[in-house]
Amino acid sequence: MVPAWLWLLCLPVLKALPEAQPAELYVEVPENYGGNFPLYLTKLPLPHEEVEGHIVLSGDSGVAGRSPFTVDPESGFLLVTRALDREEQAQYQLQVTLETDDGRALWGPHPVLVHVKDENDQVPHFSQATYRVQLSQGTRPGIPFLFLEASDGDEPGTTNSDLRFHILSQAPPQPSPDMFHLEPRLGALALSPKGNTSLDHALAGPYQLLVQVKDMGDQASGHQATATIDISVVESTWLPLEPIHLAENLEVPYPHHISQVHWSGGDVHYQMKSQPPGPFDVDAEGNLYVTRKLDQEAQAEYLLQVQAQNSHGEDYTEPLELHVVVMDENDNAPVCPPHGPPVIIPELSPPGTEVTRLSAEDADAPGSPNSHIVYRLLSPDPEERAEGKAFELDPTSGSVTLGAVPLQAGQNILLQVLAIDLAGAEGGLRSTCEVAVTIKDVNDHAPEFTTSHIGPVSLPEDVQPGTLVATLMATDADLEPAFRLMDFAIETGDTEGIFCLDWEADSGHVQLRLHKNLSYEAAPSHKVVVVVRSVEELVGPGPGPGATATVTVLVERVIPAPKLDQESYEASVPVSIPAGSLLLTIQPSDPMSRPLRFSLVNDSEGWLCIKEVSGEVHTAQSLQGALPGDTYTVLVEAQDADEPRLSTSATLMIHFLKAPPVPALTLAPVPSRHLCTPRQDHGIIVSWPSEDPDLTSGPSPYSFSLGPNPTVQRDWRLQPLNGSHAYLTLALHWVEPREHAVPVVVSHNTQRWQLLVRVIVCRCNVEGQCMRKVGRMKGMPTKLSAVGILVGTLAAIGFFLILIFTHLALVRKKDLDQPADSVPLKAAV
Repeated sequence: MVPAWLWLLCLPVLKALPEAQPAELYVEVPENYGGNFPLYLTKLPLPHEEVEGHIVLSGDSGVAGRSPFTVDPESGFLLVTRALDREEQAQYQLQVTLETDDGRALWGPHPVLVHVKDENDQVPHFSQATYRVQLSQGTRPGIPFLFLEASDGDEPGTTNSDLRFHILSQAPPQPSPDMFHLEPRLGALALSPKGNTSLDHALAGPYQLLVQVKDMGDQASGHQATATIDISVVESTWLPLEPIHLAENLEVPYPHHISQVHWSGGDVHYQMKSQPPGPFDVDAEGNLYVTRKLDQEAQAEYLLQVQAQNSHGEDYTEPLELHVVVMDENDNAPVCPPHGPPVIIPELSPPGTEVTRLSAEDADAPGSPNSHIVYRLLSPDPEERAEGKAFELDPTSGSVTLGAVPLQAGQNILLQVLAIDLAGAEGGLRSTCEVAVTIKDVNDHAPEFTTSHIGPVSLPEDVQPGTLVATLMATDADLEPAFRLMDFAIETGDTEGIFCLDWEADSGHVQLRLHKNLSYEAAPSHKVVVVVRSVEELVGPGPGPGATATVTVLVERVIPAPKLDQESYEASVPVSIPAGSLLLTIQPSDPMSRPLRFSLVNDSEGWLCIKEVSGEVHTAQSLQGALPGDTYTVLVEAQDADEPRLSTSATLMIHFLKAPPVPALTLAPVPSRHLCTPRQDHGIIVSWPSEDPDLTSGPSPYSFSLGPNPTVQRDWRLQPLNGSHAYLTLALHWVEPREHAVPVVVSHNTQRWQLLVRVIVCRCNVEGQCMRKVGRMKGMPTKLSAVGILVGTLAAIGFFLILIFTHLALVRKKDLDQPADSVPLKAAV
């Protein structure tokens, strides 16, 4: 809730606010009312309840000083006591108030607007009783040359003050009674088309027109007034003007009068347009002025159009045209062409070759001496030497050509040429033009090697292809990079394609590399001749003797070191194996290689021996002191029988097994596996016997090894894959094709088992797969059974056909034996 003290604080402010203003009461009173007075106008909106007080009327009392308005206290009507004149006062602003005797307002003040309604009680009148105007010959029809002015005292914008103009008469009426046209609303007087034609043929006049102005618009009633127009026809002075020649940069006070135009008619206003826009003006008397200096180079000619217009901006006739020609003076020096890229001239160009053609421009008038330019060579030195000039210049055309002195590739020359106007006469303006000239290189030098002979270079015959033999370097005296590109080729000495060349396109270095293997027996030495040529077409003399280089290569014989069929060998034997047992055979990787001599190194226990020629490793004695699970490692050395310095070696690891071996355990069913011979990169995965629950005890991994049979260890190789699988492959290049039972010993913790892996060795085809003999497929019929089936099928078909034809014959016979009248009739459709 609002506190009481806040209401008390705001109450004076609320009382001080102005009361809402009542709507204004609008009342109309006819002007010059001729009836009885007082005239009751309207009832005032006084309060309905009876209030003690009297009505007070205040406000505009009118021009007479005494108010023509009063209020009837009994009825509350607003009264007018006399006739009102709108022209004296158009409206009255009144206020009605209900007051007490002591002047306190009980109601109001209430605004009342009284408007005096106009009546047509004013007569229009012209601004002049007689108008005098000159009409120039050549005035276009329809273009007003006089605007009549008339006024009416009635209320503006009403019909009472709507004026219309009319021509009442024309004197004389010759040569046509309607030579003039008066626009009714605007009072614009103009020639009619007939009047224009008559004035163009002969000078006539003067003419006098009686014109009328009437109010009430186009209504027949209304007040009217007349006036007289005296028209004198004068000869046209709107004549073409001769061209005006003005010197550029004219030193005179500005604006400078250049010509004058005159329109012989009355009430004329001059306007001027310039194409292109220029510094020109015209005054009210028709005088033409130039307002500042002219520049012939900026604009050589102007076309001025002067218009004679009436007060409404309408042209009395066609505009006058005036040509202004700006005369040139030698105020502009020759302008050299802008600096562009250097002019490129090929080296060895003949004398007379045009280098450039100067074309300086002079902004002065074309074709005049002010713009006639001649040329003079300043640099290089124009003095003619004994051998001649490097450049020649034609002074008239500005053509620069090569002289007799040859120019070198790569030269950068700056030509300086003087351009002089006035044809080089004294007082001519001059400018120095510069043209950069670059002598372009041409491919007139053949590439040459810096060294014509390299070697001899010795290479072993087993060096790998791609080996760098020699690096040759060639140079080219040309400057252009494109002309220095070289192409190298082996010209002679390499019919077998043993060598190749390698080089970068933008380099003068070429590398001779080995492309194929060398052979001492085929060729103990080579002489390779390398030729260099320019990639671009050569200009001038051909290549010289330095375009070739010879590389001598000597081939060193190389005997390859022997290689064994394995990098390391392994064998597993029981500790009880007798002396002299064959463990495995060491073989060269290539059976057709040179013969080898084998020996054992670091056989510290003396348990093993090897046959020097065959490479068979046997036990030399019983394995006294060997423990199951131990590994005994020796080194096998193989030497070339003819070249003892060439040798190789491999490690041999012997794994000792517990004796005697456990009975063989064959996993059942184990399908036969296939491997093909000669040996391919294929094998068989051997896994631990997971079917036996006893084998799964313990976390340690399984180990795999071949059985102690020396033949098995010679023919097969077993490599562990992980703790549960091994990989079985052929150890020899060739194993007899048949079924083999390969014993594999599996060890796990302290337990061992022997697996018999059945492997069928077959011959390999070209794809490295087994070639198998294709026999008859199981369930496939023989030829005899197929023929029997076909004959039985045909017999069954014949039997069924005999039954069908017999049945049809019996039915037909029965139909023939039946009487004709017993045969049912067929219904016709």
